[in-house]
Amino acid sequence: MTQILLIDDDPTTRLVLKRALTKQGYKVAVAPNGEEGVAAAQKLRPGLIICDWMMPVMDGLEVCRRVKANPELSTTFFILLTARGAIEDRVTGLDTGADEFLAKPIEINELQARVRAGLRIHQLSQDLQRQKHMLETELNEAADYVRSLLPTSVKDAPVTIDARFIPSKQLGGDCYDFEWLDPNHLAIYLLDVSGHGVGSALLSISVLNVLRSRSLPNTSFYKPSEVLKALNQTFQGSNNSEFYDDKYFTIWYGVYHIESRQLVYASAGHPPAILVVPSTDDRIEIDRLKTPSIPIGMFPESEYTSKECKIAVSSTLYIFSDGVYEIQQPDGTVWGLNAFTELLASYPAKNSDTLDRLLNYIRALNSYEILDDDLSLLQLKFP
Repeated sequence: MTQILLIDDDPTTRLVLKRALTKQGYKVAVAPNGEEGVAAAQKLRPGLIICDWMMPVMDGLEVCRRVKANPELSTTFFILLTARGAIEDRVTGLDTGADEFLAKPIEINELQARVRAGLRIHQLSQDLQRQKHMLETELNEAADYVRSLLPTSVKDAPVTIDARFIPSKQLGGDCYDFEWLDPNHLAIYLLDVSGHGVGSALLSISVLNVLRSRSLPNTSFYKPSEVLKALNQTFQGSNNSEFYDDKYFTIWYGVYHIESRQLVYASAGHPPAILVVPSTDDRIEIDRLKTPSIPIGMFPESEYTSKECKIAVSSTLYIFSDGVYEIQQPDGTVWGLNAFTELLASYPAKNSDTLDRLLNYIRALNSYEILDDDLSLLQLKFP
């Protein structure tokens, strides 16, 4: 049975209201003042609270503030008893968090009707909370599944690779991979599907599976521009499924040849990869590796081109999604790509904890505890 809590400093009012509600089959607890009322609410977690506005020490508005500030009481329906009839008083009560008012002197039939309505709303709110919790649990499980598909870091190899994936508060569409096409060629790619939710995640996983299985027909996976062109034809409009409707994705795809130290790459609407190159005079050179193009899945006639560059000794390559630098700062401004690039240039190449330091810095910048977008980041060190 749903608990009702009655808070009033007048013993006669408490007695009359409790008797009337008990006759209706409700379980009613009482408190003689605001402080005891707040304590009782925290202990009993009632579905509905009836509270007098005018009480000494702690009035009904303050009781309402404290109740509504408690996440465990967020669905509790709060009725203020008041002799105040002015509109501004009702506005004040609603702004404080009250859900309903009862005017004094109290008419018992009206009280019972308001209580029935309030408990129905409380039950609906609880049902919504349960559904929200179930949905959040399912989305977290889906995010864990996506994370389980992504490769771990590689330490003992011709190229040292470190990777991080941090999902946002919503299920997103980031994915990445690095794999050897043969003993001398390493393919690296990172993609970011538009939007959030199940559709974005499913499309991301589909693209990942296509690239891993190398199932694009008549495509050389050694040639990034061919890969992007084939992806654009395969996922054009992503309209082959209701989950993919109107979805598109950005991607950066590169192939590194160990013996020649040549990196061939192409991008489709994706942020540039950042190549940090130490020079002989202790200066740092920054190259932004990007080709002009639009995201995959927008237009069937899109063309994609490749570029190449030679990777100098001790260089470090960073590939990432825009969630890394589109960080909302406490002052309302967005951190941005230029600031992120400058931060990368400031870290010594030999540091082994660069990604952890970067992520700690980004978390400190973010004005919210949870990121608004997925964050994916690859670091490749070339000895």
